[in-house]
Amino acid sequence: MATVDKIVDILGDEADDLLNHESKTISKENLYLPGPDFVDEVYAQTDRSPRVLANLQRLFDNGRLGGSGYLSILPVDQGIEHTAGASFAPNPEYFDPANIVELAIEGGCNAVASTYGVLGAVARKYAHKIPFVVKINHNQLMTWPNNYDQVMFGTVEEAFEMGAAAIGATIYFGSEESDRQIVEVARAFARAHELGMATILWCYTRNKEGFVVDGDDYHTAADLTGQANHLGVTIQADIIKQKAPTTNGGFNAVKNPGGKTFGRTDERVYSELTSDHEIDLTRYQVANCYMGRAGLINSGGASGDSDMQQAVRTAVINKRAGGTGLISGRKAFQRPRDEGVKILHAIQDVYLCDDITVA
Repeated sequence: MATVDKIVDILGDEADDLLNHESKTISKENLYLPGPDFVDEVYAQTDRSPRVLANLQRLFDNGRLGGSGYLSILPVDQGIEHTAGASFAPNPEYFDPANIVELAIEGGCNAVASTYGVLGAVARKYAHKIPFVVKINHNQLMTWPNNYDQVMFGTVEEAFEMGAAAIGATIYFGSEESDRQIVEVARAFARAHELGMATILWCYTRNKEGFVVDGDDYHTAADLTGQANHLGVTIQADIIKQKAPTTNGGFNAVKNPGGKTFGRTDERVYSELTSDHEIDLTRYQVANCYMGRAGLINSGGASGDSDMQQAVRTAVINKRAGGTGLISGRKAFQRPRDEGVKILHAIQDVYLCDDITVA
């Protein structure tokens, strides 16, 4: 397990700013923070059935973070979302579903999230060894011309029969198809809860024409992603997966056709509830998850040259904001397995380090 000194070394020049930032926006005392008893103290207050609570506990009890209240999940649905060739050419062993699950196990993850096909191909070997999160909808890149829409790839019952602990889904909030996606996913989540499975929602914003204004991209603005989170918990997602915020002010910048105001916001969102600091922007995302009653896990981000530093950096921001963990895929599977395992362990070490506290 890495010490805080090791984490400081990885963070480099940003270490002081990230590890010593004091949040003066939404107080941590108002949040439901992760901990060993989170299922008992928070989820057990909800209308979730004992079977859902049992599967949530399975998720929180597995892997190196088991019993901590934090989550580290390996997601590999990029074979559909980004094409298999683009995703697995850097490391072709991951064309084999068994290697995806083995990476999650060796990496000490709480769970592995992937497609019906990947998890179904190896379910009898692994479903009892690591919690499965079956991703039930995807955007696929074989429609000509390419378009972006999340469509269902199977039934909730199939995930249940596979032995899944949870299902996952994506909604593109802000897209032309979002109304249909909300209805489809809400129904799927209700059915999953009936069958005893937990639910995880990828709460993405997507409108390339509307959410990019004068060259500035607001897809990861804290106010827009925060509202996406709030819509996600409204349809009873147990865990929210969101991209890390990189900016703010989306509701002020984005306009409806004709220059009309988009959505609604309040000046205090920017002057009191957030600041320019990424920890405070992420805390606003947490607040929109019913003040943390539904755990927020952030993306590890795209793969690049500084994967270890970026993964650890994002984990520190998420933890200090009051988040519940990280979901990191390409940083782990688009490189030799031993390197991928090291990155996953480095992420987990942030959550296991008692010296890194909520800001």
